[in-house]
Amino acid sequence: MTEGEEITVEAPPGVERERADKVLHRLYPEYSRSRLQTLFAKGLVWMDDEAIGKNRKISKGAKITFTLPPEIPTELIPAEIPLTILYEDEHLVAINKASGMVTHPGNATGDDTLVHALLHYCGVENLSSIGGSLRPGIVHRLDKETSGAMVAAKSDVAYMGMSRIFAERKIDKEYVAVVVGKPRAQSGSIDEPIGRHPVHRVKMAVNPRGRPALTDWKIMETFGGKFSLLRLKIHTGRTHQIRVHLAHLGHPVAGDSVYGGKSSPSAPNDAARTMLHARRLSFLHPVTDQPIKIEAELPEDFSTFLGRLREKFSR
Repeated sequence: MTEGEEITVEAPPGVERERADKVLHRLYPEYSRSRLQTLFAKGLVWMDDEAIGKNRKISKGAKITFTLPPEIPTELIPAEIPLTILYEDEHLVAINKASGMVTHPGNATGDDTLVHALLHYCGVENLSSIGGSLRPGIVHRLDKETSGAMVAAKSDVAYMGMSRIFAERKIDKEYVAVVVGKPRAQSGSIDEPIGRHPVHRVKMAVNPRGRPALTDWKIMETFGGKFSLLRLKIHTGRTHQIRVHLAHLGHPVAGDSVYGGKSSPSAPNDAARTMLHARRLSFLHPVTDQPIKIEAELPEDFSTFLGRLREKFSR
């Protein structure tokens, strides 16, 4: 079996109401039970188009689909990678994440993630380890191609406080995105649940079985009806939320090869990446209770793309 490949197996004869994790371990004894159980915890094991838990009872003939991610190193070596620091004190550090940088180690990542850079910048002992050795200080994340404001916790008390702030939605998160086309209205809200795509497991989708998700949007600028610059505020933090919601609206983020922003005939080939940027984070400091506003300027590639659109469609 190739790691990263989606596999569908059938429970063999003799299996009667056995736990799903035990059946997978019987079929693939070369992999530890703990590693296989991690797949269930991450929602990577499916039956009948829905993720199942490790305790799910299955019988012979049942078809199980799963993906086995590659092993992830248990020890991280700090890497000297330039960071743009937006805010820092003894408890928090905020950065303007570059597009192309993965937030933390995962499937098929290298030693150039944000975590590697933070370990070098802050020092191993100066990042909260509550989130685990592979995600020190990380309380939220941005997709690889998404740029913008992120905050990490240096102290344990800040980690617990920021986790609570995100969980209780006591943080304002503002994004900007260039989307394909022009929405009919000037502004609106998308209140649709998001869950795993029923067919393509690596994708998310508007799914009635998913978790609640709410995104507000407003047009800031339009470009000949072919593209629009939107300001977005998300009230929840689902995986790929903005990208999924805007694709559902019929206006995918320009350059988004996963959700249709690259394949659209209106999208120019020079949208080299997903044109989504986390512009602002506002919250009360988890330790001092002082108001914190973190703002991240548009990166050069985003500004250049906007400049080309203005030049092309202002004629």
